[in-house]
Amino acid sequence: MSAPAAALLPYEPAQFEGLPPDLPVHVWDGAAPPPPQEILDTVGFFTVPYLGTAAALPLLPRMPALRVVQTLTAGVDDVLPYLPAGAVLCNARGVHDASTAELALALILASLRDIPGFVRGQDAEQWRSGFYPALADRTVLVVGYGSIGTAIEDRLTPFECRVRRVARTARQTPRGPVHPLSALPDLLPEADVVVLVVPQTEQSRGLVGTEFLSRMRDGALLVNVGRGPVVDTAALLAELESGRLRAALDVTDPEPLPPGHPLWHAPGVLISPHVGGSSSAFLPRALRLVSAQLRRYAAGELPDHQVHHRPEQGV
Repeated sequence: MSAPAAALLPYEPAQFEGLPPDLPVHVWDGAAPPPPQEILDTVGFFTVPYLGTAAALPLLPRMPALRVVQTLTAGVDDVLPYLPAGAVLCNARGVHDASTAELALALILASLRDIPGFVRGQDAEQWRSGFYPALADRTVLVVGYGSIGTAIEDRLTPFECRVRRVARTARQTPRGPVHPLSALPDLLPEADVVVLVVPQTEQSRGLVGTEFLSRMRDGALLVNVGRGPVVDTAALLAELESGRLRAALDVTDPEPLPPGHPLWHAPGVLISPHVGGSSSAFLPRALRLVSAQLRRYAAGELPDHQVHHRPEQGV
């Protein structure tokens, strides 16, 4: 593919390594007013500012030369409907693996060992001793075994637990089999912890509903670091309020979770405010990804991590 004239990036060019010297670069961070139309007319490569998708979407139809849309998120469900004809959409595969996997592990350990209870005990000056569940000897089912799911298993391995893997497509890995989604009914009753790393699609919306949850064993922990609408909130609340299941949620439906929502105070739930990818590990990995993509782009090569290509109209 031939390289259009310019790239529109959310960070200053000096922050990137090895940018092609003859590639014009403009900067827009998503917070400032959008660039003028004469600049948008020249943009062929656009990196959507992280946490700036809402401001960026109206600009996409105003970029007639646009050929590559690079997100800084793993999920692209909010961008896909706005992708112009002739453009390729690429996600940030690899950028959030470390951050999200760390948080998934933190949520698992905090929930099993009741760290929130210790914090409440400290606030109340209560010494809450006793025995608490360990991660060791547990079975963890990772649903959505892509690059983030793999990174989660990397961090689970030293904890002496068993890991089972599920993805849309069955395959073999050096660590063992990845089972298809159709295997969930048999795998769920074996799992002490179920970790969701599923992207939001029409197929995944409501995947974790009454039937899914009913197959989880009593006392099991559901951890969601994927997308909120993958879980049926009403069905999850019913299980939490009965005391049969527990949950640790970095994402919710609705999101942000509004004041007064019953999830805030449901028994056995730990909530973090969608911060799986928001850590100090984000920026260096984002810069490396975009730098590599720009080098490929300027060389006339197809970018990596394509998740969708919208053909030219009439093609």
